[in-house]
Amino acid sequence: MDWMGEVRERLRRGNAILFSKNSAGLADLRAALEGVERRVAVLWALDVSSRAAEALEERYPGESRPRQALETARLWAAGRVKMPAARQAILGCHGLAKELDDPADRALCHAVAQACSTVHTPGHAIGFPLYELTALVRRYGPDNCREPVESRLSDYRRRLADWAERDVSGMEWAAFLKNG
Repeated sequence: MDWMGEVRERLRRGNAILFSKNSAGLADLRAALEGVERRVAVLWALDVSSRAAEALEERYPGESRPRQALETARLWAAGRVKMPAARQAILGCHGLAKELDDPADRALCHAVAQACSTVHTPGHAIGFPLYELTALVRRYGPDNCREPVESRLSDYRRRLADWAERDVSGMEWAAFLKNG
C-alpha cells in the first residue's frame, strides 16, 4: 500500500493525523533525519516550518503564536532563552490549534509546534511532516493531494540535504547543542 492508501484508510477511520512516522512515503525522509547530526535536524525543522507559520499568520492576521513559537525555538537553540520560555511558546502554538475550526490549519499549528520541539529532542523532527502533510491532504482533499504532498516530500529531502552539507559548527548554539 502506498502512502495514499494509508491516508485513505486513516480518513475512513476518522483519524486526525493522516500520516505516521512509519508511513511508506516518509521512509526515506525518516532515515535521512535519523542519519544527520542533531543540529542539522534542528535547522531543517525550523527552516521548513517557517512557511507554515507564515501561512497561518496570513490566514489569521494578528495571530502571532506560530511565529512566536518559531522565534523562541530559534533563541532556545542559540542558548538565548531557556526551555521553560520555549515550552510556553510551543504550548501556545498547540493551544491555537484547539481554537481553530479548520482541520488543515489545526494540523499546521501542530506541525509548527513539533518543528520547534526538535530543539529538545530530534525525534520531533518527523512530526513536522506528519502534520503538515496532513494539512495538505485536508486542504486539497484526497483526490487532489498527491502532487502537493509528493512535491513537499521532495522539498523536505532537498532542504535536509542542503542543511547536511553546511558547516553548522560555527553557528551560535546552546550548550546542550554545541557538540551536535
